[in-house]
Formats: sequence, C-alpha cells, structure tokens
Amino acid sequence: MTGAPAMPIRLYSMTYSGHGHRVQLMLSLLGLPYEKIDVDPHGGTLRTPGFLAMNPFGQVPVIVDGDTVLHDSNAILVYLAKKYGGPAWLPEDPEGSALVQQWFSLAAGPIAFGPCAARRWRVYGEELVPLRNAVETSLKLFPVLESILSGRSFATGERPSLADVSAYTYIAHAPEGGLSLEAYPAIRAWLGRIEALPGFVPMPKAGTEA
Repeated sequence: MTGAPAMPIRLYSMTYSGHGHRVQLMLSLLGLPYEKIDVDPHGGTLRTPGFLAMNPFGQVPVIVDGDTVLHDSNAILVYLAKKYGGPAWLPEDPEGSALVQQWFSLAAGPIAFGPCAARRWRVYGEELVPLRNAVETSLKLFPVLESILSGRSFATGERPSLADVSAYTYIAHAPEGGLSLEAYPAIRAWLGRIEALPGFVPMPKAGTEA
C-alpha cells in the first residue's frame, strides 16, 4: 500500500454508469485525488483509437494512474484497495478474500442481469436480457440478499469492504428499473449504512443533472 498518487487519477466514466460509479465511490471513500472525465456514449469516443488503446472493449470505466491503465470496474476496485486502501477493504486472509470474490460474482451475475438489466431496459431501452428475465432474476436475488444482510452490517461482516462497493449502486438504483425495495428492510438499512460512510458520493438518478 502506498500513499496518495503523485497526480490525480483520471477516471473515464459516464454520469449514469453504475460500473463507473463503483470506481468513483471507491476513489472518494479512499480520499484519493481524481479527475472524472465524462464520456458521451453517443459521441463516438468509445470507438476512437485512443480510447480503444486504454480498453479494447470500448467500455467505461477506465482509470489512468501514472503509467497504469486499467478497465473493468471490479478489477479497478482491487487495484485501488491493494495500492491505496489496504486489507480493510480487501482482506488478505483466504476466507476474507474469497467472501469478497463471492460478491464480485454476484455483481457480475445476478446483479448485472437482474436490477442492472431492468434499469437499462426501462431507462435506456437497452435489452441486456429480456425485461421479464431481469425482473425474475431480481426477485430471486433480493430475498437472498435480505436474508444475508439481516445478520450483518455490511456485505461480508461488520466492516465495509469492496464487496459493498461492488454491489451498492445497482441495488440502490433498482427502483429506476421498476423494482421496489420496500419489502426488504435489511437491504435498505445496508444501503443507508454505505451512504453514511465518510466520503460517500451518490450516483444521480437517471435523467437528473450530476
């Protein structure tokens, strides 16, 4: 783990990207200096040679930290935690590390194809999966998360970790996809605890100004 970067970290993101918000949230929670560069999804930037050199998949988020260029939100979270955050955010013991990885898998699986996909369909008309499938995935996911979070303060225990940062945004914005969290008090309490962390920054609701 090192101190603050010599120059602000550049974050290429989009205002309403939950994947990008994960990274912005982590940067802010760690108190790291950063410059957020908003990419217009319709402006062609993602297909330019310069951007594709940073991420050949043409997606945000991307960070540039000195000579280090990284894409993929969860991979970026790991980098930031290991370089600047320490084991409080990413445990070094096998069990603790594996518990965080379980939530990364949730973020890339049921969360991405559930509440994230429903939000993309309803807000942007983008079909990651059929809306019916996204709703069904979400309605299977939420009761499981409710049960897990009923017995702990944060995703993996009593302290926040990368697991919380990875899972937070698309769960918090599930109502934008037509998915109510009213029936899940433990999930809502967990969201509130994350939002109370020093350095928390929200992602604007879709259709609002940043």
